[in-house]
Amino acid sequence: MCDQHHADRHILCSQCDLLVALPELGQGERAECPRCGATLTTRWDAPRQRPTAYAVAALFMLLLSNLFPFVNMKVGGMTSEVKLLEIPAVLFSEDYASLGTFFLLFVQIVPALCLAIILLLVNRVQMPVVLKARLARILFLLKSWGMAEIFLAGILVSFVKLMAYGDIGIGSSFIPWCLFCIVQLRAFQCVDRRWVWDDIAPAPVLTQPLKVGVAGIRQGLRSCACCTAVLPADTAVCPRCLTKGHVRRKNSLQWTMALLVTSLMLYLPANILPIMITDLLGDKMPSTILAGVILLWGEGSYPVAMVIFIASIMVPTLKMIAIAWLCWDAKGHGRRDSERMHLIYEVVEFVGRWSMIDVFVIAVLSALVRMGGLMSIYPAMGALMFALVVIMTMFAAMTFDPRLSWDREPDSSHEER
Repeated sequence: MCDQHHADRHILCSQCDLLVALPELGQGERAECPRCGATLTTRWDAPRQRPTAYAVAALFMLLLSNLFPFVNMKVGGMTSEVKLLEIPAVLFSEDYASLGTFFLLFVQIVPALCLAIILLLVNRVQMPVVLKARLARILFLLKSWGMAEIFLAGILVSFVKLMAYGDIGIGSSFIPWCLFCIVQLRAFQCVDRRWVWDDIAPAPVLTQPLKVGVAGIRQGLRSCACCTAVLPADTAVCPRCLTKGHVRRKNSLQWTMALLVTSLMLYLPANILPIMITDLLGDKMPSTILAGVILLWGEGSYPVAMVIFIASIMVPTLKMIAIAWLCWDAKGHGRRDSERMHLIYEVVEFVGRWSMIDVFVIAVLSALVRMGGLMSIYPAMGALMFALVVIMTMFAAMTFDPRLSWDREPDSSHEER
């Protein structure tokens, strides 16, 4: 059925470009795309109070986490303890400012900034609409770069590695950090992109007829990648969030392949060069990623060895293969199996960040194991190379437009008649 609709009742799926008429949602319900299953919008109960409570609690836990000792280690009568903020300080002192900067950004600054923006937006703090729009753009651009929970997993892996050398203990700020990881994830989950933008400004009204169940590209429509507004295809700048856009991400495949090739070039030195150096009684022992996995396996730490192998070796390799496969399929090659390609894309997006676990393990070990002439651990060039591999593959996944995998699919099965 072809009618004129109000733009705020409809949404173009960001994953497959299908135009969907949104139903009336009850408290706690969410709308999913009938074609690809992607979540379109969620109606949360208490949409202002819930994220506010979680964000305030998370920021308070983050403050506590930085005030007191985080973890400690006892070896041969010597004790070493470290606070969270001392971890990047050690990396800076060892001339690895890039790793220290990654730690500060991904583990502390990005989560804290996003939580502060949530508080400002959901509580309607008085500010110009342009500033609100800019803050919302920053929030939804940066929130996927917060890696507090991945750092927590890295800490647990570090404990297992260090148990062979001494006694490991947790400080007063360890439990607050665990709570911070939980409540900050919950705060992000309770903020719906569409609701936030509708609260800032109404969606632009369309005058042309809309056909539900048909891809936007076939109706001369596009979705704003930032605020989800449905716009005419020839509208270069979204009137609500002022974001520039196109029907499909401009040069998506070219950017994705360029970043993928860069990742491949970095991946070889990341696995050949040592990622850390252990100084034990003056004997310096460099260690690569694979050597660390073999060492853990030989010591009987099979679960941890498997975690490191999967996160640091298998996931980056499979992710690069998957991104190349997505680009190959989007160019029109292979079988027309959009559902499989969509599943691959979702997996690539989800697991990509977790490869940073090995980088965070090295950060913790370098800061904590400072026993003078007895034992010390230092980061090495391989760690920086590996961190860049993870970041490049994350950018590659972000620049890939998943709608390209659906453009060859018919949409008659979802069309309203």
